[in-house]
Amino acid sequence: MDLKVKMPSVVISLEVEEGATVTKGQTVAVVEAMKMKNNTPAPLDGTVKSIAVKAGDRLKPGAVLMTIE
Repeated sequence: MDLKVKMPSVVISLEVEEGATVTKGQTVAVVEAMKMKNNTPAPLDGTVKSIAVKAGDRLKPGAVLMTIE
């Protein structure tokens, strides 16, 4: 499952690495949107297969942060 941002955002930090096991609700990234920092939770239990961004990247709505399977 691709984890996407819902609004224009800047990636503040990534809290996991590729290959990490995550649980539903665990914070996997922190993004800033409209001058507010938002924790981005994992939508499901799984493994991080790929990360498409790095800290500092500016993202448009619908941009993929990472893939979790």
